Amino acid sequence: IGHALDARHIDATYCSTNGQHIAAAAKSAGAEVVMRPEHLASDHATVDSAVRHVIDSSHDQADIIVILYGNIPVRPPDLIDLAVEHMLSSEADSVQSYAPVGKHHPFWTVQLDADDHVHQWEENTVYRRQDLPEAYIPDGGVIVVRRSSLFNVDEKNPHAFLGDKRSGIRTPRGSVVDVDDEIDFELARILLEEKAASKDVNNE
Repeated sequence: IGHALDARHIDATYCSTNGQHIAAAAKSAGAEVVMRPEHLASDHATVDSAVRHVIDSSHDQADIIVILYGNIPVRPPDLIDLAVEHMLSSEADSVQSYAPVGKHHPFWTVQLDADDHVHQWEENTVYRRQDLPEAYIPDGGVIVVRRSSLFNVDEKNPHAFLGDKRSGIRTPRGSVVDVDDEIDFELARILLEEKAASKDVNNE
């Protein structure tokens, strides 16, 4: 919520949740809360369906919608505005942030079958990591989507809401922290504590 409120190009900030504690915290932080129905709060509910519910419920007429995941507490400070500006200067249906895959390159990933035999996803003829072709993965830092794309629902294509013309912006590796496990949580905690300490020093 803080990231959204700090962004120059965001006019309204909503929090979608079915949790009362989250709703109270979001309201206190400055967001307008839209309570999410139970069928949009299950493990199988999609992010885009929850966002469409927010837009419908709030009657917001915005043509461009920014989606921020709640489990990402660390983002570059200008990431949101850069993504929106990229959208405004292009004909893209959506813009996402992408981070370099680093040492987890798809050329070097494999499947292990029931007998532990190795099956490669891609034919690998590259020996040194620095010779691998560039590869990026969506890091969840920001998704910007046009309203027309968001409401394009295709049951056979779960990413239809991103549209046909998809564009990306690059983020430095590690600049976005997506908290999915305890290691991610500890990394985010350390980075946020360092940021807070740096701010305190600068204010002295």
